This record gives sequence, structure tokens and C-alpha cells, in this order.
Amino acid sequence: MKRIVEAGYDTIAETYLSWSAKIADDPRAHYLAELDSRLPDRAKVLELGCGAGVPSTRALAERHDVLGIDLSQQQLDLAKTNVPSARFEKADMTALDFPDGTFDGIAAFYSILHVPRADQPRLFARIARWLRPGGLFLASLGTGTPDVTETWLGVEMFFGSNTPERNRALLGEHMEIVVDDLVTMHEPEPATFHWVLCQTG
Repeated sequence: MKRIVEAGYDTIAETYLSWSAKIADDPRAHYLAELDSRLPDRAKVLELGCGAGVPSTRALAERHDVLGIDLSQQQLDLAKTNVPSARFEKADMTALDFPDGTFDGIAAFYSILHVPRADQPRLFARIARWLRPGGLFLASLGTGTPDVTETWLGVEMFFGSNTPERNRALLGEHMEIVVDDLVTMHEPEPATFHWVLCQTG
């Protein structure tokens, strides 16, 4: 699965960047602003699946100390050019580890839906542990796609997600959910994502 995601994004790095920029009703800017407004200046922020660094990493790096993680070296090469003020590392988010309380905020835009459903509970538990008390986790999650590999933007790509009810249950074991929205955007086909903003106790 990880090799499929890595190879796919290496192949379509430029294509994905231009394709995603054309989605007029992508709500990520709204939710990113919601996260940013709750963080102190120079907060330590981790972005899981940073892609080419735009628009999310660039916006976060204007005010914060950002570390972007991605499986795709091609995406990371673009990100380093697009956002020279942030730090980037090639890594698998499910294999990462950090000391407890390392980050003020963690964001994952359309990236956790490339993680097998069985691995997501452990990932959420780790994310909660990596956050300081009162830390924030923002994510756009899927809405119940069975683990599947399919052709997407001309490459093979893996997708998997839990239902919103399952997402809420898993996240609620570790954090308080403060924003919980189902939002449909057009890619141009309609696609619905589960946006959550969570806070540790």
C-alpha cells in the first residue's frame, strides 16, 4: 500500500498540484484559518502528508514552525522550493514517532485517507500523544471508503476511510472534537469529506 501511494504521488506530483488548485470549493482554507486562529505565534506544527507545500504548508509557515512529512520525494522536492521557511522529511506517518507533547498543532489535509482503516486507530492515538495539553489536530478524513486500490489521476492509488461515526468514536477516545463537519466539494465530481478539529485535554 505505501509503495502504491509513494509511487503514485511521485508520478503525479505536478499533475496533482494543478488539479487540486482548480477545485473552487475546497474548504481547506476555511478550516486552516480555524486552526491558525487558535494557535499561538511560532507554534510547533506538524503536517502529515504535506504534498507540494501549497497552499497549506505555506500558509502555516507564515506564522509557525512547521515540519512537513510526506511519502513522496517528488512532492517534497516541490515543497522545499515552494516553502523554504518550513522543514520537510520523507517519512511514513504510520511509522513516525515523536516525544510526548512535541507539537502545538497537527494537520492532515486529504492524507489520512491513504492509510488503511485498520492502522488509523493507532495513528490517532499517536497524534494525541504527540500534542501538548490543549494541542489541536485538524484533519479532512474520508467517509467510509473500504480499503481499495483504484486508478486515480492516471495512476494506481490506495484509499481507505472509516465512517464519520467511527471517526468520531476513534478520535473521542483521545481528544475532544470541537469542529465536526461533513463538507461536499466538487473535483469536479462531488466528493464528501469529514472535517474535524480536535483538542487534547
